[in-house]
Amino acid sequence: METGSVTTPFGRRSMTLGMLANQAMAGEIKPDQSVDKWKLFRALCEAKPLLGIGDRALAVLNALLSFYPKNELAQENGLIVFPSNIQLSLRTHGMAEQTIRRHLAALVEAGLLMRKDSPNGKRYVRRDRAGEVDEAFGFSLAPLLARAEEIEQLAAEVMAERLHVQRLRERITLCRRDIAKLIEAAVEEEVPGDWQGLYREFRDLIEGLPRSPTTAQLELLLDELTALRTDILNQLEIRIKSTKQRGNADYIERHIQNSNPESTSELEPGFETKQGAMAEQGKGRDAGTLEEGRGVVAHPSGQEEQQSRLPGGRSDDGGLKSFPLGLVLQACPEILAYGPGGAIRNWRDLMAAAVIVRSMLGVSPSAYEEASTVMGPENAATVMACILERGGHINSAGGYLRGLTRRSEKGEFAIGPMLMALLRANAPAGRKVG
Repeated sequence: METGSVTTPFGRRSMTLGMLANQAMAGEIKPDQSVDKWKLFRALCEAKPLLGIGDRALAVLNALLSFYPKNELAQENGLIVFPSNIQLSLRTHGMAEQTIRRHLAALVEAGLLMRKDSPNGKRYVRRDRAGEVDEAFGFSLAPLLARAEEIEQLAAEVMAERLHVQRLRERITLCRRDIAKLIEAAVEEEVPGDWQGLYREFRDLIEGLPRSPTTAQLELLLDELTALRTDILNQLEIRIKSTKQRGNADYIERHIQNSNPESTSELEPGFETKQGAMAEQGKGRDAGTLEEGRGVVAHPSGQEEQQSRLPGGRSDDGGLKSFPLGLVLQACPEILAYGPGGAIRNWRDLMAAAVIVRSMLGVSPSAYEEASTVMGPENAATVMACILERGGHINSAGGYLRGLTRRSEKGEFAIGPMLMALLRANAPAGRKVG
């Protein structure tokens, strides 16, 4: 067994103070101290950057541990292993003996192994009559046991650092995605600003990162990207606020009556303007139907409003005529959920709900603003309510709205048939206006 006495290396190898310190540290191991050798080896694999050892040195150490007969490293079990270089070569998958000697020296220098050389430099064991180990010469694993707590702490630091770097990279990736898409949206929506300059600044930050950046470099990049994203968001929020204020003023001041769809095949054929067809469809309807031939609109309450319309729901001057709010809501009950407090009591509530629906369906602000200008704010909100009602049949709500706007400018679109088709579809629902 180990005596704990100081030993010097065999042959030309010189004694160093580091070796002496390792032997002194090994002599301070507590009698009851033990550690699972494979658990400790896994910790060594994690902590190798801080210990200054490489993969091949760890492979040699793994082979040495495999010659230790117990799973628990403990003083009472003996801590010396004595395989020959040939045996180590077999357990390191054929590593050359010269390479093995080099990595053994590296493990000793790193303070993970300690030599206990025999008088002739050979590795062997001397046993007593009972077959127990009396004295062994080879490599002592005592430094591993003595430094077990330190090694596990170093491994925890390496894992924490790796997790920190991983999270930094994740946040940088999200920040890069946000910046790229926000700049793209700003350019698409024609928001005023030096977006090319901001994009160049963004690319300079990304391309300036080294191939293998340090943690400090990643942290600095994240701070710079976060600041750039904040700057872009501030500019876009200013634009949104100004657009809202201008939009509210436009809704109050103007009362233009126009509208427009694109591929009407995405809704149903009844939404096309059909001259004279509504006169027959208006006969025999219950409350809420439109009698286009006579120009009579029946409210859900039963009251009738006389409006001078041409067939198809266009006014005498060629523009779109607004329909009663009750009729719109009876035909398009889905929009009720987006009104203030889940109810729509007036046209202002409907227009506010239409703005929310526009954003939800991916319709750009410019497309909706153009529709409001051509159709009038009330009719644009009505069309948005109709699109929401049949959203599952429309591939691109924004493209559909722009198409309706163009047709409305040419006088080829009327809201009446669209509302009537939805009114027929929703007649059994019997929902009440908020």
